[in-house]
Amino acid sequence: MSDLCLLVASLITQGRISGWLLANSISKLPTLFPNVITEEFSRWCNRMTIAEIENLGHTVFVSQVEVDRPEFSHQPRVVPMAMLGDTAMTWAPDRSISVPVPIPVRIQAPALPEPLFHDPIDVPIRPVSGAQLYQQRLAALIAGKTYTRLPVDSFHEHWLNATEQPTHNQWIDLLHQEARAMANGQGNARLTVLLGDSLSLWFPLELMSTDRFWLNQGISGDTTAGILQRLDAFRETRPDTIYVMAGINDLRRGATDAEVTNNLRLIMQRLRRAHPYAKIIIHSILPTRLAALPTTRIHRLNQAIAAMTQEEGVLFLNLQPVFMDETGILHRDLTTDGLHLNERGYRTWGNAMLSML
Repeated sequence: MSDLCLLVASLITQGRISGWLLANSISKLPTLFPNVITEEFSRWCNRMTIAEIENLGHTVFVSQVEVDRPEFSHQPRVVPMAMLGDTAMTWAPDRSISVPVPIPVRIQAPALPEPLFHDPIDVPIRPVSGAQLYQQRLAALIAGKTYTRLPVDSFHEHWLNATEQPTHNQWIDLLHQEARAMANGQGNARLTVLLGDSLSLWFPLELMSTDRFWLNQGISGDTTAGILQRLDAFRETRPDTIYVMAGINDLRRGATDAEVTNNLRLIMQRLRRAHPYAKIIIHSILPTRLAALPTTRIHRLNQAIAAMTQEEGVLFLNLQPVFMDETGILHRDLTTDGLHLNERGYRTWGNAMLSML
């Protein structure tokens, strides 16, 4: 027996310390010596005096961390079926006891508060300029990715500080390359093409359904004449739906109604020849809040476009009713500057597009 054991036994025999109290106290010592090996613990004990050991028996150790024991629901006793004998198979409910019949109750959902649009919203960083968007899409293309399938903040290290605006020809070249990559990788997947100007260019990725691929062929500031010249960019793709949003920039640059409708007719005809199995949907020209573009002219032009779509065998999506206010101009809640759309405007457009799929 070690000297320490003899010392402790002697103290207990003399009645100078209770054995149960000393054992209870020593059992708590590991909390004070978390990683001490046995030999070091013995050396520490051998250095203690009799008075220290006596005091140890009267010491109260307080835990530094409170830990609640987990609470468990009472588990009913499970009896094996073999122990129940024949009664396990012959039991039947007492038919004399009436069973309550559930009664359907109409539950009215509580009214939700109106959204506070002025409150800051935590959203991922995203391109806010043409320079940033171009660099993001270029980085995705180089990486072999389809940018419409990526998070809005993807490749931010490539575009966050971009300031140099790409030229019109650079955009055309990028759209050609994206369309070529799509044609090579589409396989049997469904494909929707957005063809148009800045309204199409900035269509939010979050509103693009995930049941298909999306190919964005929008260029900021483009006209019907410009779009007509670049239809071959996605000729090798196999879209099932093509949305065309164009015409407003023609009017801003002084084009006549006849020039707009003639170009749109040619666009319809060429798209039908190149993509005979695709659903081609021509959008109405959106109203604006610009005094230089009177609502009456846009309304008259849209009527001509609607008639022309019937002649060419394509579809017409009239957006005027959902975008104009009571005075006939673009609703202020749907636009950023009287011409371009805000988030709410794009959601309104997206809902209208879904109705055509």
